[in-house]
Amino acid sequence: MRVTVIGTGYLGATHAICMAVMGFEVLGVDVDASKVDTLNQGRVPFFEPGLPELLTKALESGRLRFTTSFAEAGAFGDVHFICVGTPQQSGSEAADLTYVDAAVTTLAPYLTRRVLVAGKSTVPVGTAARLADLLHGLAPAGDRVELAWNPEFLREGFAVDDTMKPDRMVFGVTSAWAEQRLREVFEPVLAQGVPVKVTDLQTAELVKVAANSFLATKISYINAMAEICEATGADVHDLAEALAYDERIGGRFLRPGLGFGGGCLPKDIRAFAHRAEELGVGQAVGFLREIDGINRRRRARTVDMVVEICGGDVAGKRIAALGAAFKPNSDDIRDAPALDVAATLRAAGAHVVVYDPAAMDNARRAHPELAYATSALDAARGADVVALLTEWNEFREIEPSAMAAVVRRRKIVDGRHALDPSSWRAAGWEYRALGRPVVQGA
Repeated sequence: MRVTVIGTGYLGATHAICMAVMGFEVLGVDVDASKVDTLNQGRVPFFEPGLPELLTKALESGRLRFTTSFAEAGAFGDVHFICVGTPQQSGSEAADLTYVDAAVTTLAPYLTRRVLVAGKSTVPVGTAARLADLLHGLAPAGDRVELAWNPEFLREGFAVDDTMKPDRMVFGVTSAWAEQRLREVFEPVLAQGVPVKVTDLQTAELVKVAANSFLATKISYINAMAEICEATGADVHDLAEALAYDERIGGRFLRPGLGFGGGCLPKDIRAFAHRAEELGVGQAVGFLREIDGINRRRRARTVDMVVEICGGDVAGKRIAALGAAFKPNSDDIRDAPALDVAATLRAAGAHVVVYDPAAMDNARRAHPELAYATSALDAARGADVVALLTEWNEFREIEPSAMAAVVRRRKIVDGRHALDPSSWRAAGWEYRALGRPVVQGA
């Protein structure tokens, strides 16, 4: 069975590379010729641990190549995966389906035999049924072209593992033939005992946004508790640990801090709420609006905390911003809380110096007004306040005494609850974190 992957962004490139490593002949397709050239030359155009090595292996095997030709893709593939982006629409909370529609309408005229088109992109419920009608109307093979939905559950920084051995697979299908096709193409994955849920198209579409909404709710719940803790003098870190012992709740993602960002969670919960309103059931997920609001408030509160620790005014102060990516092990700065905080402090008159182990180039392009350093200690040199905004392990491992030797003042705002407060306070630092009591340094 031969596989095409339409779209070679984060999802598509990862999927194409991993499918080739698992033994399939794979053709990656993208309208961006420069991206295609980059991948064919063996370079991954984004940061993802382990993926560059797999790309080299896949290209050397001869089972993977990339092209801009949809005609070539139509002739090549038995299963066509749609892996293009669905960003938030400009001026709306709805998902922008321009790229999904373009992928289907461009590919369809070249489908002359029985094939399966499998969507992996995150789309509003009801999209798959519409795309199936579009395929049947545009493809020469007509009804012999079937559509399935196979949502992705990749975590940036762990995308290779999540592709090669996911925690579950979801097959949204309308026939036994489509299910069998998916089982064949994912046979190396399923052979490891990965559970499969076979369902209809609309349920498969909902699984990803429902999962992301639940995750966002859990993250925002503990951040809402952090707001309560700040008002009462309680400690949200201890509160979260006590809650985690309850097996009905668990401790995963029950960690307070600056909140979530990236290219999935924020836009997915907004698009989900928007789609629910279109369907007349907006009240059912009305809580997602407040989840989004809690998440945004964490950024504003972090800025306020930096201002407070500066004595009420950051104008002219040097702030070291440790982190730019929305999460560690990624260079993705889409809706990144770290850069949002850094840019807001810069707008308030601070001199903000940013350092991130992987996202520096992306950050510079998006925020040229900020200053950038070559290391965490370089960023902290002469700083009035250090703000930890992305929880890279590199930052966790910094010795408080080493950083104390380069800063102007020993003041740190831990926006991710990533540091040991006692160690920093013992080294003479004024340590502040969202939802934790204020304790002066030794």
